[in-house]
Amino acid sequence: MSDTPWYVYMVQCRDGSLYTGIAKDLEKRVEEHNSGSTGAKYTRSRRPVHLVYQEEVPSRSAAAKREYEIKQLTAAGKNALIHK
Repeated sequence: MSDTPWYVYMVQCRDGSLYTGIAKDLEKRVEEHNSGSTGAKYTRSRRPVHLVYQEEVPSRSAAAKREYEIKQLTAAGKNALIHK
């Protein structure tokens, strides 16, 4: 088992929408969203994106669970999380 943490993150797209994802290398993942074809399909037409929230978690499983929780939040809930 790796000691490398996982991250749950939100990026804000050019159109103001939020995208939530998980990654091991957060900086690299945000770069992927902004260039090439390796970013998420959702963000490809909404570039550039910028990181607005990140949370470190101990495992991929924990990251996936937290990602799901965040995706269930309302827009107001996500904004509250970003600005806390």
